[in-house]
Amino acid sequence: MGDHDTTQAQLRAALCAGDPWTALYMLNTDRPVALAAAAEELYRSDPDRDAFRPYLTSLLQGLGEAGGEVLLRLLAEPAFAPRDRQALLRAAVTCGLRLPAALVRSFADEAQAAEGSEARADSPVAPALVDAMGLSGDLSFAPHLGTLLEDPAVRARAALALGRLGAREWTAPIAARLSAVSGLQHTAFAVALELLDDPVAVPYLLRWLAESGEERVHDVHLALVRLTRRDPLLPEGASGAAYASAVRAAWAESRTERVPEVVRDLVVESDALARFSVDEGAGRIRVAFDPPSPGSSWPRWNRSLTFDGKPLYQVGSVCDTCELGLTLLDWPDQEAARIAARMRGRLADLDRLDTALLAEWGPVLGELETGHYRALLLDLPLEEVSEPAHSWWYRRVAARAQQDGDEDEFGEDTPEDFWPGVAHLQLTAPVTGGRVPFTYGALMPSQPPEALDPATVARHAAAIAAGKRPAAVVLGWIDDRYVRAQHEERWLVGAVLDGHHRLAAYAAAGVPARVLLLAREGEGGVTDGGVEGLAELAAAYGCRD
Repeated sequence: MGDHDTTQAQLRAALCAGDPWTALYMLNTDRPVALAAAAEELYRSDPDRDAFRPYLTSLLQGLGEAGGEVLLRLLAEPAFAPRDRQALLRAAVTCGLRLPAALVRSFADEAQAAEGSEARADSPVAPALVDAMGLSGDLSFAPHLGTLLEDPAVRARAALALGRLGAREWTAPIAARLSAVSGLQHTAFAVALELLDDPVAVPYLLRWLAESGEERVHDVHLALVRLTRRDPLLPEGASGAAYASAVRAAWAESRTERVPEVVRDLVVESDALARFSVDEGAGRIRVAFDPPSPGSSWPRWNRSLTFDGKPLYQVGSVCDTCELGLTLLDWPDQEAARIAARMRGRLADLDRLDTALLAEWGPVLGELETGHYRALLLDLPLEEVSEPAHSWWYRRVAARAQQDGDEDEFGEDTPEDFWPGVAHLQLTAPVTGGRVPFTYGALMPSQPPEALDPATVARHAAAIAAGKRPAAVVLGWIDDRYVRAQHEERWLVGAVLDGHHRLAAYAAAGVPARVLLLAREGEGGVTDGGVEGLAELAAAYGCRD
């Protein structure tokens, strides 16, 4: 039996298993091209396609480029029944595939024909078709999408589709309808304006900000920040009516001009703990919401840590019952390293924080996003981890199973399912004794680990052996989760801005690494529970030289 026959036999066996989802999950996806080809053949020829359809389309969605190519070929096949084509269209949209405009029009023609020669005004529009129009890149769909802004069933998707197309002639109509939508639809309209990136929306947003209820203020504020590039500082911990009032005050009198960033409110609480705020931060290093995923009902969901607008790690959602996971996306340009290197002079042997030091670093700190920050000087026991099974991203799963007395609960998961995609440093043990039972810790690189220079690592190792304590600079936060509403856990998550060689030297020597942690608090859910978690870290690992 050849490789193709073997792959097809394995796929058919998985589809016929008692639990096809689990069986498909266990297939070896190191062979995406072979699996995609087998799925295509079965989809075209198998008499049980009706039963297999959801499994095959889901499999193709997870096979990357190879699966996408198959989806496009199957979509172009006119012989399939409408239900097959609709399933393929939904899968293609979920993958974010750019469908040829002619193919999208064929779906639109089929939808109209199904309703009769003249489509009724109240006839349903397939949401996936709306998404496909937005993904097509063809502006000829914009007029039709504009008419769908009046359809409550799909108007949010239509607004996002216009945003993806960059159809700026629809900026004003979308902005003018903000008062007519609420909830997730309001969020979608605001995000559509962000995608359009058109300053025409700003006056509409400012007027709506003054009139809207407090539950809609957050969406408008984020859209204004995106469109004006102005990011005003809001009061620490503000929420509800106080938050809405602060946002309105920040944008009062139509203040939209960018002003120079300012680092202020410097307070040194101890040698190892200080506070400061960044107002009108440049935001060159920030956590930002990703563009919405096509087909998703959540216009704001995943976030990424970005350097100069280029995503470095996907951070995941702000949902506090979802599992925290990081995924490496790409390495930043060297400018990010040059920004952090401007702090390097005082890092060679850093033993305490003081106001003069933070003021000296003001121009660098101003490159961060607006917010309230804690600066902690920590001695962290770190180890290098390059094997998924040794990482806390996976070992916490085993800890949960042990806690529940059900070691089979996560038995189908593999270490690779939780691996962030790159070797990194982590705390040698979770922090215990706080309100949350376990605080895990991972410091992620912002440059390829294999690019480290052994001679530079050796030089830092010699300095550490001689009693010096060179510090690395890490941008981080505390992330609290109540996973599946069953497991409380907390993470110290950090990205190394400067000091990769120093951290490697500390880990090799088994000496706690001196780390200057810059942690943003609060607004936007990035650091829920952060102040409490940072206090526990300071108590456990605060520098005491």
